[in-house]
Amino acid sequence: MCGIAGAFDLTGRREFPEERLLRMTGALAHRGPNDEYIYQEPGLALGVRRLSVIDVAHGRQPLSNETGDVWVAYEGELYEYPEIREQLLSRSHQLRTRCDTEAWVHLYEDLG
Repeated sequence: MCGIAGAFDLTGRREFPEERLLRMTGALAHRGPNDEYIYQEPGLALGVRRLSVIDVAHGRQPLSNETGDVWVAYEGELYEYPEIREQLLSRSHQLRTRCDTEAWVHLYEDLG
């Protein structure tokens, strides 16, 4: 199991203190002992504690699409991921990892 945390400001302006997000992810350390990472931009903060299972070396979350305008922090399993990955590649998506999490940003681009 991984752990995810985040904050969102509807005005898109608020900056969230990094130490606050690290306290949030720190409280989830028992859910993901292998990695901790945060992503921030004005109005958005995402943090993940990762239990590495798929693509241990490259599956650090949160993950974005190739342009960095769609982000995901995800806990779960995408069933039939190998087939979905091949479909995304056939539609010219650029996948940087073999982690099922990355597929979600591209599925969002295609399906909303």
